[in-house]
Amino acid sequence: MAEYAELQNQLEYRFRDVELLRLALTHPSVAHEQSAPAGADETEMLASERRALQTNQRLEFLGDAVLQLVLTRQLYEKFPTYGEGPLTKARAKLVNRRTLAEQGRQLGLGRHLMLSRGEDLNGGRERSSALADAFEALLGAIFIDGGFDEARGFILRRYQDAFQGLSTIPILENPKGELQELLQAASPEAPQYSVVFATGPDHDRIFECTVRHGGIELARGRGKSKKAAESEAALAALTQLRDKKQAGA
Repeated sequence: MAEYAELQNQLEYRFRDVELLRLALTHPSVAHEQSAPAGADETEMLASERRALQTNQRLEFLGDAVLQLVLTRQLYEKFPTYGEGPLTKARAKLVNRRTLAEQGRQLGLGRHLMLSRGEDLNGGRERSSALADAFEALLGAIFIDGGFDEARGFILRRYQDAFQGLSTIPILENPKGELQELLQAASPEAPQYSVVFATGPDHDRIFECTVRHGGIELARGRGKSKKAAESEAALAALTQLRDKKQAGA
């Protein structure tokens, strides 16, 4: 359809079945405008219910699964020395609603959305939730229309910059827990933390901490509390261990 020519050029993907693209852009709010008129018979009521179901919610469900699979595989291959916890955190940053909405904005999906009149008047075209849902629905539509390889190619094009900028897993929320998990995969012994010195006045102390495992010092960290110093030591140890493992792979 001519109305979607510009969008398909932006997507770098040409739909075989353009109705799938239309469905991906159909916001659930339109279902409320498709109700059968008063006095409609049973056949008309059933037909109206079927029409009301035709919004992008099912495609969104499918697109979410496709996106998760593609990004999970990329992270798995890009970071072969990281475990499930860090990889899950990294994936979560790539598929959060804010990131998905920004993808929708970059593609200009808002101006192509089919919305109810009320939703349109209330700024629905720029609503982050609508844009995020439409982007996922678009992925589902491409998957159905062109297959997994086409959907994967589209996702990797859209996330190319994000992966190029992701030289390491984002800072861990619990580096001590991650370090213990990594070490205990080979030994039941837990890492040991010790404060080696503290400097500065009472109101502005700086602590330095070591982390040891099997009698060997793995790394040191500094912080304004013992807890912060231990976390920094754990993070430094994780980085060194993974770098060594990567170099030996």
